[in-house]
Amino acid sequence: MNDRRPPQRRNARPGGAGDGNRANRYGAPHRRGETAGDPADGEAAFDPAFSDADEVIYGRHPVLEALRAGQSLAEVVIAEGAHGDVVGRIAKVARERGIPVRHVPRPALDRLAGGTAHQGVAARAAGAAYVDVAEILAVAIRRGEPPFVLVLDQIQDIHNLGTLIRTAEAAGMHGLVLADHFAVGVTAAVRKASGGAVAHLPVARTELAQAIDDLKAAGVRVIGLAMDGEVEWAAADLTGPLAIVVGSEGRGMRAAVARRCDLAVRLPMRGQVESLNAAVSGAIVVYEAVRQRG
Repeated sequence: MNDRRPPQRRNARPGGAGDGNRANRYGAPHRRGETAGDPADGEAAFDPAFSDADEVIYGRHPVLEALRAGQSLAEVVIAEGAHGDVVGRIAKVARERGIPVRHVPRPALDRLAGGTAHQGVAARAAGAAYVDVAEILAVAIRRGEPPFVLVLDQIQDIHNLGTLIRTAEAAGMHGLVLADHFAVGVTAAVRKASGGAVAHLPVARTELAQAIDDLKAAGVRVIGLAMDGEVEWAAADLTGPLAIVVGSEGRGMRAAVARRCDLAVRLPMRGQVESLNAAVSGAIVVYEAVRQRG
């Protein structure tokens, strides 16, 4: 009886498929010869220990803005070889705030980012901290200004959301209200798309109909953007306590949201396309309000 065992294929591991391409804990395939969970050569010192509950902020300016805004960060991770004025400021501010700064091999940060452009810098923070509508109104009171709020109805594109956040912050708005369902929230990708502006802008995520009712109860007029709005955007009075509502890409405002608007405004379309995207439309009306409010 021949009791010889069949030869084991090279690179096979117990419990593995034996093709050397299993996914590792960072989502990237293992190189041949690596065991599950083993770091690549030269990366043994890097164990980010990021959990699914962590928010990872990628990019030089988003991380710097998070630091400047006083956001609670567990650590800053900088790729070896990353340099420049912004990287230097990030390390300096982090250390001044007592936040650990780790330098790691760039391939390790590439793996952690999972394809996201990180510019050699990332930071680990707690998940997005949302506020409620009352806190946004309190910002206006502290500034001694009439409330100026942006409301987004089921925006689903991260770049539109990032651009609208940046617009709202640059325009001096007091906060942003997001729909709690079927809409993108404040993620690492959105934070990067906003250029870090979200670190300076209070964001609420809640049921929009109730949020609008709360704003109106506080004396805030609600103006919505719609293709069939009653007046053109430049003809509307956008002074005083104001909330501007931007609808989702494609569908616009939902009926329950549109019914609660005090006025709907439209943008004139002179060309062949039927509409502008949500970020452009919102920015136009927000800055018309800025102009009117002086």
